[in-house]
Amino acid sequence: MTQTNSSWGGRFAEATDAFVAEFTASIGFDQRLYRHDIQGSIAHATMLAECAVLTVDEKDAIVQGLLAVQADIEAGTLVWSVALEDVHMNIEAALTDKIGTVGKKLHTGRSRNDQIATDIRLYLRDAIDHLNGELTRLQQALIELAGAEADTIMPGFTHLQTAQPVTFGHHLLAWNEMLQRDHERMNDCRKRVNILPLGAAALAGTTYPIDRARTAELLGFDRASENSLDSVSDRDFAIEFNHVGALIMMHLSRMSEELVLWASAQFQFIDLPDRFCTGSSIMPQKKNPDVPELVRGKTGRVYGNLFSLLTLMKSQPLAYNKDNQEDKEPIFDTIDTLAGCLRAFADMIPHIEAQREQMHTAAAGGYSTATDLADYLVKRGLPFRDAHEVVGASVAFGIEQHKDLSELSLAQLQAFSSLIETDVFEVLTVEGSVAARDHFGGTAPKQVRAACGRAQQLLAQR
Repeated sequence: MTQTNSSWGGRFAEATDAFVAEFTASIGFDQRLYRHDIQGSIAHATMLAECAVLTVDEKDAIVQGLLAVQADIEAGTLVWSVALEDVHMNIEAALTDKIGTVGKKLHTGRSRNDQIATDIRLYLRDAIDHLNGELTRLQQALIELAGAEADTIMPGFTHLQTAQPVTFGHHLLAWNEMLQRDHERMNDCRKRVNILPLGAAALAGTTYPIDRARTAELLGFDRASENSLDSVSDRDFAIEFNHVGALIMMHLSRMSEELVLWASAQFQFIDLPDRFCTGSSIMPQKKNPDVPELVRGKTGRVYGNLFSLLTLMKSQPLAYNKDNQEDKEPIFDTIDTLAGCLRAFADMIPHIEAQREQMHTAAAGGYSTATDLADYLVKRGLPFRDAHEVVGASVAFGIEQHKDLSELSLAQLQAFSSLIETDVFEVLTVEGSVAARDHFGGTAPKQVRAACGRAQQLLAQR
């Protein structure tokens, strides 16, 4: 048998079973919250002193003691104890060892329930700010590469079949649009993270004359939470963060899929930098795109974390339940996974080399300018459905002759419509096709450059 935890053991007649103590402890993973736990405790003690619940001398002793505990943790000299269960009690015990009985006054007017809810919000708020920085770095890399490749023609696909010519720059900006939405969602999520639960105590508030607005101010929260029951039991903000994280990973996975395809011998659209690839243990010619493949694979664990949290909360009555101890590992894993994947992409994207000739050749095949021929006929008065039929017949003839539309003679094309004239060949080139879509959001190189400029302005406003 272990000793009963002295922080709560007064009501118990026997010690906690050793296995149960290990099984219920969270110190193995929640110790990473130490800095935010101490940050919250310093603000709490400061507020208590301002409200005359603690004396100024007691507050000063607590603050200096907490900073000393933090120094011990960061120096690696504090020994974490499973018997003390969690990061809160380990820090409080270390504080009391340093400053004596005054350390026991720190917990006045709060509970571990509102304390952990506060720690997670503080931790997650910092994580969101870091992840937004990595999102910005990745977007910056995409925008710069898009500007450099604004004229690089490649095939656009639907159903993974050649559809119409686009530019590599235009395609990269599509990725940036995904990430821009992710950034906006992350900022919106941060608003709901940045609400202070401290002061709700165990579930029903406290009888001490505390000033929750002051604590919120000291910790940089927008406001204090409204309802004490909800304050300690709410994990919506964590679920929402994981939802945003799952969307980010879905976007990175889509990008990864294209990078893997484009780097293959069958496409040869891009060359990935060697330092982001590995070789084969048996096939010496191989250059495997391990980074995008691994990012694609890690998407599943973030999806799993989202469903873990949804399942964790789905049957919980108000207010706090021990189940909520299981919220931290999914949150931590999502943060770590996102940080690693975004960093890898932000480092890799600037060094991608476009194989422009191969892209151009691929764009010119597959009858990718067929829609341009239809538009050409419509502009000469033919209804679109009739133009569609004419072009379909032209493509069928081209397939039969093993020739692209641009390789057919004027006479051959005119056999399908008398509206076709010599200027048709201007729209049958991939260059002409791309340049013709000269409108906001279009593929024309000057529109791509303009879009890069607008995207840069959005980044500058952050």
